Amino acid sequence: MEQNERKQYTILAVDDDPNILQVLEARLVAAGYRTRLAGSAEDALSSLADGPVDCIVSDVKMPGMGGAGLLKEVLANWPEVRVILLTAYGSIPDAVASIRTGAADYLTKPFDGRQLVAKIDSILAGRAPARKKAPQAKNGPLSMLWGGKSPGMREFLDRLERVAHGDVNVLVTGESGTGKELVARILHQLSPRAKGPFVIVDCGSTPATLLESELFGHVKGSFTHALKDKKGLIEEADGGTLLLDEIGNISPEMQTRLLRFLQERTIRRIGDTKEIPVSCRVVAATNADLPAMVRKGSFREDLYFRLKVATLSVPPLRERTEDIPVLAERFLEEACTSQNRPPMSLAAETVKRMLGYHWPGNVRELKNAIEAGVVFARDDVFRPGDLALEDLDAPLSPEAAPREEQSLSLEESEHQAILRALKKTGWVKKAAADLLGISRRAIHYKIKKYGIPDREE
Repeated sequence: MEQNERKQYTILAVDDDPNILQVLEARLVAAGYRTRLAGSAEDALSSLADGPVDCIVSDVKMPGMGGAGLLKEVLANWPEVRVILLTAYGSIPDAVASIRTGAADYLTKPFDGRQLVAKIDSILAGRAPARKKAPQAKNGPLSMLWGGKSPGMREFLDRLERVAHGDVNVLVTGESGTGKELVARILHQLSPRAKGPFVIVDCGSTPATLLESELFGHVKGSFTHALKDKKGLIEEADGGTLLLDEIGNISPEMQTRLLRFLQERTIRRIGDTKEIPVSCRVVAATNADLPAMVRKGSFREDLYFRLKVATLSVPPLRERTEDIPVLAERFLEEACTSQNRPPMSLAAETVKRMLGYHWPGNVRELKNAIEAGVVFARDDVFRPGDLALEDLDAPLSPEAAPREEQSLSLEESEHQAILRALKKTGWVKKAAADLLGISRRAIHYKIKKYGIPDREE
């Protein structure tokens, strides 16, 4: 390991002899490691709670709990930290027994400094440096959006918080997998309507013939299967927030009805003559290019401006790569918990490959790739080979390579993402839908929308 690489790692030296601590510090600092010192096992535990440590070099014979007690505590509470024990020649059997219980290695006193550094190098090779734990959920809905280190995401979060406290309609735009629904949920929870209902309408997967009844409700006998009165989802959102997801997919007729609702703030159930007042905040979300649709005449301009009183554009993951390590750690932690696996650490090379990937499926793709990788990981280190990305190193085909004009079209990005998912899954639509994180009904709709053939021609 090169000296510059060692600067990423922190070594905690533990010994009750100040002279030995001084020798350890001099040797480790000269090798390039960041070094912390503790005069007892108890002090070492306090130091571990203060910040991340990659490796502990500890004497075995110390007053108090000693090296064995320290090892036991570390294995129970910081299993990712490696421990090297220093022992006198006559205590070798005890050190060997400690290795059986989980110590990484041992050295006999007096130790050779170069041998110590070589052992630490060997133990830490290929492991990602320890980092501060990703912040646990803080009080406040904004904590649901992980990351925020990138300038673009910081600006987005600031704008989100300012918009949320108002009561105007909001249009949330962004590519598939960026978390638009989560943004809408945060808008609701930060708003004055937080105690009211939060109702989601998936305009993309609901058939046009059913959407009117779903949104506006109906009265008994208004059509063949209307066996009883039904309250619509707009009415259900009274007092709260209504999320119209994939708003770019609604029909011209439904655009007209929605516009009337936004203007009058009243609805009329199908088959009824009575107007019902509804007070709710409307949040619309889409990955479609609505301005382009307005220019083409496929989306009403007056509805567009009613929806976009305030606009929030969620940055794609490739434009907020500073957040990838934090997101990856949190997803890895969640995946290990959900799959009943011991905690895993991210190898430095894995993070490097994540940072170099273009993530067409954004945060959802990152989460799915880690969840799938944890299933097949062989040990407690998540390595590049575990990352479930089949085309990580494959050059993009001319068809899949993003052209300038494509990168500016959200619809084209979605079209290409669906094509890639279908090709990757052998054109099995259910598997492609799972890969994209959408429902089977939604993928069938989008395949029809983009005119994608059943098989590659």
